[in-house]
Amino acid sequence: MKKPLVILTGPTAVGKTDLSISLAQKVKGLIISADSMQVYKGMDIGTAKITPDEMQGVTHYLIDEFEPTHDFSVAEFKEYANKYMSLIYDAGKIPLIVGGTGFYIQSVIKDVDFTETAEDSEYRSKLYALAKEHGNDYLHDMLSGVDPESAKAIHANNVKRVIRALEFNHQTGEQISRHNEKERRKESPYNYAYFVLNDERNKLYERIDKRIDIMIEEGLIDEVQHLRDMGLDSSFVSMKGLGYKEILAYLNGEYTLEEAVYILKRDTRHFAKRQLTWFRRETDVIWINKQDFGYDRERILEFMMNILYDKKIVN
Repeated sequence: MKKPLVILTGPTAVGKTDLSISLAQKVKGLIISADSMQVYKGMDIGTAKITPDEMQGVTHYLIDEFEPTHDFSVAEFKEYANKYMSLIYDAGKIPLIVGGTGFYIQSVIKDVDFTETAEDSEYRSKLYALAKEHGNDYLHDMLSGVDPESAKAIHANNVKRVIRALEFNHQTGEQISRHNEKERRKESPYNYAYFVLNDERNKLYERIDKRIDIMIEEGLIDEVQHLRDMGLDSSFVSMKGLGYKEILAYLNGEYTLEEAVYILKRDTRHFAKRQLTWFRRETDVIWINKQDFGYDRERILEFMMNILYDKKIVN
């Protein structure tokens, strides 16, 4: 008997947080965050982290779990998600995985195996040195040479993922894009519903721009300055996140504030586009286009609940 699981994802700023709370309350579920940045303590404004008040009593896991000096990875996400899912099942509840990091979600629902390649610290250090000496595009060009599909899917500035793909190819001789495709086709050990919340592109981009303006008003610059004062710089995984790397560059005198905000808005829109590309490649995805429901949350919830009843995920 496969265990029940609900996934709610979608591009950044689409409105997953509000909907997830209402859904969790309806199914008596608990939430595991699939956000690669909200795991970090002290990184609240730039991650649009859910507040205790917004949680409305719904327990959340993988929020404020690690210090920003920690190098959080997809393999670690899977390990912690599995641990918390066991706790949720033991409590007789349903886990909801909520967040926009598609590979994190895939790692759980397809039970992706991360054991076949261990970290090659020497090769990894060499690649980081190459990126520092020649720039991110140099590494990205290396990836294009051995795995064009991965190069299309991974932005040049996402050095961590570029290096992971190169490292995988170096160790196995296989393209990580092909490996991921095989993993994607695996049968899931869960009885799940995989919802993707979406909106018209112009409305989504307006929400992104407005969210970033609010982040600046609420003190994003002070938040990044505090992290910088703690000794965090662009070499840390946490500081490569959207909102942090741009404001850090402003604080380091590389951009004016106006330039930093412009780049942040532009790159966040590009990120949302890449997220949607990822979700379109996934199988068994149930798209929820907000405009089709007249932006009525109750109608959206009714649609989701009907699917959960039909799939016997809830009784």
